[in-house]
Amino acid sequence: SELEKQVGPLEKQSEKAKVYLKKKEELKKLDVNVFLMENTRIREQLSAFEEKYTIASDDLAETTARYEGIKAEYELVQAQIEALEKQMEEARNELTDTSVLRGKLEGEIAVLKEQIHSAEGNEAHFMTRRQSLLKEIESRQENKEEILTEKAGIDAQLTEMAAIRDTAVRELEMLQNKITSLNEAIEDGKNAIIGNLNDRAAIKSRMGRFDTMLEQIQIRRAQLHSRLLRMKSDEQQQQANLEALEEAYKEVNAQIDQMNHKQAALEEKVNAARDELAGKDKKLRDLQVLYHQDKSKLDAPANLTERYEGYGGSVKRVMEQKERNPGIIGVVADLVKVDRKYETAIETALGGSIQNIVTDDEETAKRMIAFLKQNKAGRATFLPLTSIKNAQEYRQKDVLSEPGVLGVASSLVNCDDKYKDVALSLLGRIVVVDNVDHAVKIAKKYKYSVRIVTLEGELLVPGGAISGGAFKNSSNLLGRRREIEQLQEQVKKRQQDIDALQEDIELTKKRRNQIRFEQETAKMRMQEAFIRQNTARLSLESAKEKQSENKSGYDELKREELEIEEQVKEIAINKEKIQIELAESEAMEKTLEGQIQGFQVQLDEKRRAESKKTADVNEHEVEVEKCRQKQGFIQTNINRIDGELTRYQEELAEVEAGIVGGKDDIEQKKAAIAEIEKTIEASFTAQTQAQEKLKADTQERDTLSAKQKSFFTEREALSERINALNKEVYRLDSQKERLEEAIETQNNYMWNEYEITLRDAAALRDETLTDLSAMKKETAAIRDAIKKLGDVNVNAIEDYRALMERYTFLKTQHDDLVEAEKTLSNIITELDDAMRRQFKEKFAQIGREFDKVFKELFGGGKGTLELMEEEDILEAGIRIIAQPPGKKLQNMMQLSGGEKALTAISLLFAIQNLKPSPFCLLDEIEAALDDSNVGRFAKYLHKLTAHTQFIVITHRRGTMERADRLYGITMQEKGVSTLVSVNLIDKELTN
Repeated sequence: SELEKQVGPLEKQSEKAKVYLKKKEELKKLDVNVFLMENTRIREQLSAFEEKYTIASDDLAETTARYEGIKAEYELVQAQIEALEKQMEEARNELTDTSVLRGKLEGEIAVLKEQIHSAEGNEAHFMTRRQSLLKEIESRQENKEEILTEKAGIDAQLTEMAAIRDTAVRELEMLQNKITSLNEAIEDGKNAIIGNLNDRAAIKSRMGRFDTMLEQIQIRRAQLHSRLLRMKSDEQQQQANLEALEEAYKEVNAQIDQMNHKQAALEEKVNAARDELAGKDKKLRDLQVLYHQDKSKLDAPANLTERYEGYGGSVKRVMEQKERNPGIIGVVADLVKVDRKYETAIETALGGSIQNIVTDDEETAKRMIAFLKQNKAGRATFLPLTSIKNAQEYRQKDVLSEPGVLGVASSLVNCDDKYKDVALSLLGRIVVVDNVDHAVKIAKKYKYSVRIVTLEGELLVPGGAISGGAFKNSSNLLGRRREIEQLQEQVKKRQQDIDALQEDIELTKKRRNQIRFEQETAKMRMQEAFIRQNTARLSLESAKEKQSENKSGYDELKREELEIEEQVKEIAINKEKIQIELAESEAMEKTLEGQIQGFQVQLDEKRRAESKKTADVNEHEVEVEKCRQKQGFIQTNINRIDGELTRYQEELAEVEAGIVGGKDDIEQKKAAIAEIEKTIEASFTAQTQAQEKLKADTQERDTLSAKQKSFFTEREALSERINALNKEVYRLDSQKERLEEAIETQNNYMWNEYEITLRDAAALRDETLTDLSAMKKETAAIRDAIKKLGDVNVNAIEDYRALMERYTFLKTQHDDLVEAEKTLSNIITELDDAMRRQFKEKFAQIGREFDKVFKELFGGGKGTLELMEEEDILEAGIRIIAQPPGKKLQNMMQLSGGEKALTAISLLFAIQNLKPSPFCLLDEIEAALDDSNVGRFAKYLHKLTAHTQFIVITHRRGTMERADRLYGITMQEKGVSTLVSVNLIDKELTN
């Protein structure tokens, strides 16, 4: 539907584009003839203006030279006048400065005299202040001496009171120390009595314990004798068994060492092969990445080349006919080859000609033009080899020797000899230069008559126009073929490297697989040897352990017998010691009680003396504190008087310094006044000399000014003449520039609009068109008609054709999809019905099998499967109803954990019975069952082994008893896991 909306508007645009192209062709014919006539007329006017411009320029140069001579003489006189005026100005400034200086010096004398008067007044003030300060200092000294006398008396009193207080404090401390000692002695006595009582109780307890131990030791002595006789008889039998087991263990170890050496060698080979294979795989991946990158890079320009992307639509249509028309040789870009550094320059030089089509003769060109007209596919330029011959060599040979010139563009391209004339006709008149600076200089030197192109793509055309900027031609038609050839060679080399590396990898894999097979065989043999080793080692360790236990038990029994004898002797000695300790404890208790009573009497007397001494110490402390307060108050007064004395003494020093400094200042100012008066007298003499010099310079300046005025009249006349000539030269130059701009504008218009130069236009000239005004009117009418057409999409013709092809294709596809949708809907409906029918049948079968398995595993009961009601059968939930023996029918979620597990196992086995799978792995599914149900589960599982092989991960004894083979993992050595297996079938056959 979207394409249907686009077809109508695009068809209208296509018709408009055809009208537009026809009008543009008519306009081009008229524009070429108008351009040639206008160009001739403008060049004639330009020649006449250049002659007038030359005459006016020569006259202007002569008048200017005369004017410059008078101007130089005038400037010389002006310089002399300016020098005299500068001297006069300096003399005036000197007179002024002398007067100002004299007034300034007189003012300074007045200021100095005033300062002397002020200094004399300050001296009298300082003398008065000094007398006042001396009296204050004397008064403060007397006050300080009185206070110091009072302070000495208080210090003596404080020392006496402090000595009395310290004596009382020491007596109190001695009394307190005696009280503390008596308290500690009484407490130690009490603690000793308590400890003595505790020791006596412990001694009596030990006595009873020794009696009990003696009875037990007698019983153990009889048992030891019996065990020693029995262990002596077992020792010889264990030694013989141990020697046999050691021999078997050494033999297994020797076999394992040999296998380890072989396994290590195989492991090294496998690691080496793996590392080698990893390196080759990485190299292969890298090569494949590079190959695909290069292949992608090759596909892009190759596809562009095959579809002639970057070329006009008309060129594409013609090249599509190349297979049916052998006379079509190809486009210019495919026939010439250029070094990479010249690609930009040559592509710029060719411009639109790079898409010109080369044919073998004019007939082929005519056929293709007719083809384009017939299919309304646009326009194209053809270059028949039969008509493009004998192209002229470049005539301006001098240009080729200029700096920066690399040569004529045709000499920098490579092509077959039969296409040399084509290259010469397109590029034989264009010079290639290294940069734009050299290009501009060459263009100026040869008056913009040379067509030049630079390596970076700047283009200078005859007439002075310069084209340049960022080169955005992403198609790069010239470099595309070179790039494709390079990429093809690179892709081919990548593929060869990949094939060789893949063969090498396959050989390495075969060698690695062979080593792995040998390694697996060695591992199996090693595993068997490890099992034998573990068995032998366990047996040997068990025998050694029994022997060691037997020996250590015998030694232990002997040692225990000796210990028993020692204990009997020790108990007898300890009982005697205990009797002595009891008597000593009772005597010590009586002694301690008498000491405690004596210490208590002394303690009471010392406490009464302590109370009396504490009151005396407090009274002495109060007296000492009062003396300290008086002493602090007196010290504060002394500090205050010292501060005032310091301040008065500092101020007295400043006053005396001011008196001495004032006298020195007065003497210095009087000497300065004498010097200033001498300077004033010298200034009068210098002022008289400056006035005489100023008068002489004024007379000389007046003479030069009179001479200077005589130049003004002649200079003004020459200036007016120069201005008139400048205006005429400027007018002629402007006219000349306008004419040159007009020529350049026309050249640019013809190039931008039609990509033709003046020489190309001359070849297209129609001699029958001679009326310029009529041609301009017709041109205006055609432009107006084109303007009325509005925006025109010239690609609409090709777009309309492509859109119609796409619309037809998609319409067919759409119809097929609609039909396919109907077919698929019918298939889905049929499948849905079949799925519902098949699911219903299979669900019923599973339900019947579930009930059968449930009864067998539970030993009765009933199990049922039901679908949820009022739901789609394919989306419905499933309800499991279970009735174990002796219980009512209920939902599975209401059963116990073991019942739930057995019900789930029943459902699993029911599905397995309907369609047995060849292999099944069960992971502790019977963990929640009790021992009775584990037996039923294992029995039923063994029944299913007729069609299915089971691997069961389990910790339940009943399941393991029913298994054919058991596999377990043990770790005899830290960090080394070992597989242990038991074949129960072989065991049953042996039994």
